[in-house]
Amino acid sequence: QVQLVESGGGLVQAGESLRLSCIASGSFVRLNAMGWYRQAPGKQRELVATLTSGGSTTYHDSVKGRFTISSRDNVKNTVYLQMNSLQPEDTAVYYCAARNSPPGNAMNYWGKGTLVTVSS
Repeated sequence: QVQLVESGGGLVQAGESLRLSCIASGSFVRLNAMGWYRQAPGKQRELVATLTSGGSTTYHDSVKGRFTISSRDNVKNTVYLQMNSLQPEDTAVYYCAARNSPPGNAMNYWGKGTLVTVSS
């Protein structure tokens, strides 16, 4: 099992920055990918950014150039999301996710989420 704990959410004004962190723990051999998803009120959860152990990244079009996903250990157990130039539409609960299954499979572990609120 893998436990994911997010931190770093909060209330900021438009144009400001936040950095989210996620640490994985538990009994697992390796993670193949980690990522961030978000769910705004009344909307479906959506992918924000993912990072594989091989270094490949994907981003939602709306955050390209503003958000950066990274890891200090090739997603062995940490992933970060640097969010710059935040906008009110970025307001959501942000969830850390991880996958220890091969590529092509969905994330199979999820954190409880951290709230990001951006005021205009």
